[in-house]
Amino acid sequence: MIGKLDMELLEQVADLHEIPAGAYNIRKNSEAAGRASTEHITISSKEDKPGIDIFIKPGTKNESVHLPVIITEAGITETVYNDFYIGEDADVLIVAGCGIHNGGDEKSEHDGIHRFFVGKNARVKYVEKHYGSGDGNGQRVMNPTTILNLEENSVCELEMVQIKGVDSTIRDSRATLAKGAKIIVTERLMTHGHQMARSDMEIQLDGEGSSAQIVSRSVARDDSEQVFNPRAVGNAACAAHIQCDSIIMDTARIRSIPEIAANHAEAQIIHEAAIGRINNDQLVKLMSFGMDETEAEEVIIQGFLR
Repeated sequence: MIGKLDMELLEQVADLHEIPAGAYNIRKNSEAAGRASTEHITISSKEDKPGIDIFIKPGTKNESVHLPVIITEAGITETVYNDFYIGEDADVLIVAGCGIHNGGDEKSEHDGIHRFFVGKNARVKYVEKHYGSGDGNGQRVMNPTTILNLEENSVCELEMVQIKGVDSTIRDSRATLAKGAKIIVTERLMTHGHQMARSDMEIQLDGEGSSAQIVSRSVARDDSEQVFNPRAVGNAACAAHIQCDSIIMDTARIRSIPEIAANHAEAQIIHEAAIGRINNDQLVKLMSFGMDETEAEEVIIQGFLR
């Protein structure tokens, strides 16, 4: 049964206002809460461990699949294994994400291990949002692992968002790119209170003409802590660009540790990293329009994380 609280979480993590048409799998409190396959997208349960297999037929176009996870009870700890098989020449949108509402004193934790096998010339956009709510003392913990294997001339776009309510997260993303493959990663993250976030990322550019673009934007408030460690390794004639921009506030702490490595003379890899406070000139300008300092800060933060 999907109730009002469930729909609030689904809206936050998957932009769903109702049960979606097309392929979907909803997981609630470690159990299946709804599933549908289509002619071109098949979802089936794993037999040996918790999780699902998602098969997208070659040539599938203009279809989407929604795979949200919601937890509304304290004390649940789970690890889920999802494998995605995207056929050649497919072009699809995959919307996942996890929302935890914890009103109790025990920790609630969801760890997701996602593996992607992207076929030749396929395109996939993967959107993963994490969100926490509830006024209990129990922690809301999410640890996503994303492993991608991109075949020749495939394209993968990752949008990974965590804006509110997650007390602790370790984000592990790894990708291997074949000839002509391309990956675009956009990470947006905000921590507050005593929250902790760590993001580890490694891109292996193995094929000639492969490319990677990694953009991370974050805001650390209050007494929270963030660590970013993106790594791009060029093993062929390839191109990669890493950009990490962070706003630090209050007594927060941020470390950014971008790493680039070239194992081929024609690998072109660039990294940039910046950490700083909100620009004072921007604050003054917005306050001249009648906003107070808090309102002006929120406008700048929302624009920065957009």
